[in-house]
Amino acid sequence: MTPSIDDHEAAKEALRLSERERIQGSSDSISTYQLQTQMGALVDRVMGEAGLYAPEHASIAIKQAHGDAVEAAEILRAYRQSIASKYVSEILDTEGMEIRRRISSAFREIPGGQILGPTQDYTQRLLQDTLARETQESADDYANEIEESFSELNGEKFPKQYSTVANLLKEQGLMAPVNEDEDRSVVNVLKEPIQFPAPRSAALQTLARSDTGGVMALAYGAMRGQGGDHPTIGELRVGYVGLKVKDARGRYRSIGRIKVTESANISKIKTRKKDPVPYMSLGYGLCFGQNETKAICMGIIDRSNRIPGDAAPAISQEFSLYHLDGPDSKGFVNSLKIPAYVEMTSELQDLRAAMKRSELEKQKREAKRQQRTEAKERDLV
Repeated sequence: MTPSIDDHEAAKEALRLSERERIQGSSDSISTYQLQTQMGALVDRVMGEAGLYAPEHASIAIKQAHGDAVEAAEILRAYRQSIASKYVSEILDTEGMEIRRRISSAFREIPGGQILGPTQDYTQRLLQDTLARETQESADDYANEIEESFSELNGEKFPKQYSTVANLLKEQGLMAPVNEDEDRSVVNVLKEPIQFPAPRSAALQTLARSDTGGVMALAYGAMRGQGGDHPTIGELRVGYVGLKVKDARGRYRSIGRIKVTESANISKIKTRKKDPVPYMSLGYGLCFGQNETKAICMGIIDRSNRIPGDAAPAISQEFSLYHLDGPDSKGFVNSLKIPAYVEMTSELQDLRAAMKRSELEKQKREAKRQQRTEAKERDLV
């Protein structure tokens, strides 16, 4: 159905009303810089689900979407599609990550030690009503207090680089040998449609762009028996990694660094007669920014996807990779809001006709029953 001029005008008016909701009131407008610095978790989530590392543009999308993370990711994806892709980066060297946070639940002692770094994992989830009375002056005083406490570390706020726990397990022969039959081709899911069975590169890219809530729900289901994987975190890292691209002359150029979260989950493989050794297997997740829940859940689904068959949603590649894309899922669901008057009218006509036929059949059955009753009564007389 082609929209009329009136439809376009109504859409413009609806957008103006939506913007009015955002800017009405006496509060100051939120700057995109404030969103970047104070709403980092939201910015990181939107960048990851949009597949574009651009904090400033992500904050603009969040503001435009009134804080709706999925809508903001959709806006940022559309922006990304308008940008020419000229280079392909080299494989990230996560071993060279500048560590800000590094923990392991599998081992008490790891090279370099546990580094708690910036996290709210160990706080009580009590509402801090003092934030309602926070002023710029009180926030500055608190920031200075924190900085002074860090100055006692002689400027060494965060350690630098350490080898991964997964590599240590591989060196000891505890990890499962590499499956030579596994498809290791590198597929760009932004340019090539996914074909099943999908290579691991395509699966991990898709999971990295998936909706955080959707990934968490599916991974939780997998842990509860609907996917066959209940891992231990071998290592969880948050930090900065450098990006390099190859120029026209074939020279590698550093173009900066990005903040990422990497999770290496460890699971035990069930023994088989042909391979009785119960090796450990790795589930891997990596996403933009600090989004630890998503990286861990990515690793759970990555491991589940490599279990043969499709006995559960997390094991089925087609189910998990097709249904975790936030903007795609949102668009499909929201398509239900598109006018469907003709279809609904047709369905109602069919329903009314069916009800009429059903009523006629009921009347016929009632008439036949009445006739049989009357016939029996005459026979008795």
